[in-house]
Amino acid sequence: MELNTIKPGEGSKHAKRRVGRGIGSGLGKTAGRGHKGQKSRSGGYHKVGFEGGQMPLQRRLPKRGFKSALLKFNAEINLTDLQRLGAAEVDILTLKQAGLVGELAKVVKVIKSGELTTAVKLTGIGATAGAKAAIEAAGGSVA
Repeated sequence: MELNTIKPGEGSKHAKRRVGRGIGSGLGKTAGRGHKGQKSRSGGYHKVGFEGGQMPLQRRLPKRGFKSALLKFNAEINLTDLQRLGAAEVDILTLKQAGLVGELAKVVKVIKSGELTTAVKLTGIGATAGAKAAIEAAGGSVA
């Protein structure tokens, strides 16, 4: 094989449709656009969501809710996950490496869901009041 003999695979390329080039081509006169109307004219189209002048759906419906952009930096972890992790000392980096929180997480909080039997020392991680009590009852600490 030589570089000057390489060709595209059979059927992978096809000729661009040339419209408006006479009656014999089958795409002459109106060039496949039909007769009259907005879609037949040059530059005659509408933007996404346009409903012919009728108030569009996205403007008829009421605005509702708010989604904070900061939520992606917050993460939570439960007691069961801490138990499964099995580490004596836990910080945010440990949780990221274990895949328990996302890579973008900056603030992590432990919630009281499940049970914890091993002593775990948390550094740089928050905990709810119930989770803190459960961690301390198991012999761990929250710093």
